[in-house]
Amino acid sequence: MKNVFQPSAFVCPNRVFTSTSRPNGPKTPSPPLVAFPRIPSDNRIRCAFLIASRYVGEIRIAFVSTAPPRRCGIATFSADLLEAIRGVDPHVTCHVAAIDEPSALRAYKPNVRWRIRQDRESSFRQAAREINDSTVDVVLVQHEFGLYGIWSDEIGADGKHESVYHDYLWSFLLELKKPVITTMHTVLPEPSESIRETVRSICQFSDEIVVMSYTAESLLAEIYGVKKRVHVIPHGTPVIDPSGRHTFKAKMGLKDRTLISTFGLVDPRKGLEFMVAAMPDIIRDHPDALYLIAGQTHPDLLRAQGEVYRNQLQDLIRSLGIEEHVNFIDHYMTLRDIVELLLASDVYVTPYLDPNQITSGTLAYALSAGKAIVSTRYLHAIEALADGRGILVDFRSSEQLAGAVNSILDDAAFKNRLEHATYLYGRETTWPKSGRAFLDLARELTHSSASRRSSLTNSASGGATH
Repeated sequence: MKNVFQPSAFVCPNRVFTSTSRPNGPKTPSPPLVAFPRIPSDNRIRCAFLIASRYVGEIRIAFVSTAPPRRCGIATFSADLLEAIRGVDPHVTCHVAAIDEPSALRAYKPNVRWRIRQDRESSFRQAAREINDSTVDVVLVQHEFGLYGIWSDEIGADGKHESVYHDYLWSFLLELKKPVITTMHTVLPEPSESIRETVRSICQFSDEIVVMSYTAESLLAEIYGVKKRVHVIPHGTPVIDPSGRHTFKAKMGLKDRTLISTFGLVDPRKGLEFMVAAMPDIIRDHPDALYLIAGQTHPDLLRAQGEVYRNQLQDLIRSLGIEEHVNFIDHYMTLRDIVELLLASDVYVTPYLDPNQITSGTLAYALSAGKAIVSTRYLHAIEALADGRGILVDFRSSEQLAGAVNSILDDAAFKNRLEHATYLYGRETTWPKSGRAFLDLARELTHSSASRRSSLTNSASGGATH
């Protein structure tokens, strides 16, 4: 069970990844440009200025989120979104209010201007006050439960103990006087009362709400009773040219292997043991198959339990006698590493165990890379792999995982159809498009807030003179 992947340099998420070989499949287009309509000659200068001004201007954005080098999905997402926004308009100024664990001490990039202790409500309020005093025009909040509050065990009205969530983002929003866009990374379909009220309060005190799927949009309206407009902006992905499988397999020393992969921080919620247990049935039909589990152990799990889960996986691999068919990449992977792994893969698998997972960055990246995908039926996968874009299986079913993977590897034409379908879907979610959507929303909100303030000021001035 050796490491087979060597890390390479970081690549901007807005960049097109290419290789020397190209299959017969579709070619990834270049990142979209602003489309200038046909305009009569006497209006061209004025219209060109108006269109350009939509994308260029010295808007100042504050991100409230975790941030690298903290290793979590929200930190990665926020860093990629920040870079995507600046890719659309380099004139944008981006600052970060980084959320830290109680004992963390990190060397952040210079754009981290504020730090927030995630276990202290007062720290969120103080950050809001400091942002109020800054020149920031608009605030982009990335919300995930666990980063903005604490859980407590309390006695309910029925006398039973229940877990209650106390969210500190609400306190931050109450204190904040800047326009704010909040992205909800998790929207639970069956929330507790404390979660429901938390989400309703966040939506009430945010100027705009963003989710990453239409399922989440529906849940906010139907389950949480949110009446305001909700924007759907899919999870951004790199712009990837889906070619070079043989080239990248050779680079990894795997040119004669059929590669099945999963990447991301390793923890028990990923259900990796069920995919490992599926490998004997896959190997029976495809003796050259290799399952590659790429990613370090989740830092929170590592602090609490060490490598217990990874060791359990290794024990399972040995007990099944498949040491030559399951390997680990147990180190930090750069964006280029991840893209090259995806391009080398024949099948991508997400055997995750949480049916309520509304967003998966790893699934989004696999779609962008044009992969044949097998996944359990969590919310994001159900939406993203609909209409024949992938194969969905039951939770904790090694038998179904093996059957689905074999059905893809047994039928080259079926595999090609899946890859083409995921590519067409994934190319609509690239970081340049996501960055532009967020920036357009930020500009719209900044402009409307400025107009509102101007109107209020004029009204106040008028009232004073009469």
